[in-house]
Amino acid sequence: MPLKNPIDAVLQRAADAGHVPGVVAMVTNGRDTLYQGAFGKRALDQGQPMTLDTVGWIASMTKAVTATAALQLLERGKLDLDSPAQQWLPALGQVQVLEGFDATGRPRTRAPKQAITLRHLLTHTSGFGYEFLSHDIQKVQQSEGIPSAITCERAALNLPLLFDPGERWEYGIGLDWVGLIVEAVSGKRLGEYFAENILKPIGMHDTSFALSPGMRARKAKLHQRVEADQLVPLDLEMPSAPQVEMGGSGLYSTVGDYLKFTRMLLNRGAADHGRVLREETVDLLSRNQMGNLDVRPTISANRMLCNDMPLPPDNPQKWGLLNMINTKPMITGRSAGSLMWAGLSNAYYWIDPTRQIAGVFMTQVLPFADIRAMPLFFEFEYAVYQNL
Repeated sequence: MPLKNPIDAVLQRAADAGHVPGVVAMVTNGRDTLYQGAFGKRALDQGQPMTLDTVGWIASMTKAVTATAALQLLERGKLDLDSPAQQWLPALGQVQVLEGFDATGRPRTRAPKQAITLRHLLTHTSGFGYEFLSHDIQKVQQSEGIPSAITCERAALNLPLLFDPGERWEYGIGLDWVGLIVEAVSGKRLGEYFAENILKPIGMHDTSFALSPGMRARKAKLHQRVEADQLVPLDLEMPSAPQVEMGGSGLYSTVGDYLKFTRMLLNRGAADHGRVLREETVDLLSRNQMGNLDVRPTISANRMLCNDMPLPPDNPQKWGLLNMINTKPMITGRSAGSLMWAGLSNAYYWIDPTRQIAGVFMTQVLPFADIRAMPLFFEFEYAVYQNL
């Protein structure tokens, strides 16, 4: 494994310095795992070592799996990208646009100028936002008694749009709504649909909304950064029996499992145990699907959960139907046209079809865009390209 020693040095150094509690990282091409390493501890208050099969909350890395499910149903003619999505989920026809707040703090809303489509939901151009990125959403939640998305309650999705569909890019709960669409059209719970149509053909045996006893025994704890080099273990978990299996954030997985998912996309939809997507669908999802709009830097509204995430101003980022797409080469070595995204817990991945390589990196740290974990991911990625 020629990549191992230089990349080990990067990750081991960070774990030894306490920059992250523990980290697992892997790299693949279309056939083989090129690198795998695990360093540090699963939980700073318990001492078990991080291992290659450690389970973690992958948060928004769930979104690409949910989008894959929707694209499978699109291939079968049960969904399309540009019809009003309320035909599959009537509740989407009741969603309003937030215009402001009245003197008592209650939200003022109006009907959207156009209907929400599946394309809007998949590309984060629907108008839905996230509470940790929007003070306005927090005000709506407080005024209307709407629970946080982390509760996995259906009522948590009863939020207004921040703008009219198609107007701009805004990261939000759109993929949770896509998960409900998949359930409505397939007649199955989202986790059941995943298991039969995505996880089984790929061979992802450690990916689920609910932790099995075997997964729980290998689970890493989340840690909260309270100072530059001080991490506090948390007992925070997603609900074990969620009312809604959140298509935007609910999955637990391992780096090895998610690496198989990225390998499937490198292989244009083909997996070890069957085809997951058609080649032409993977080509479609890998291209810009938001026109002249760009992905915008995210500004935090809750510093415990998320830091600001700037984007390179000279490298416009687009969105396909699963992931963000960099339009120019990255200084790490990633090719133009590559796909990437991440999870709130500082888990990250990228897929480079040009170089036929993909990487997955997982630690369990809050807030997102952590001052230690995010730079470590990019250092890991750079080491991969330097040592290919």
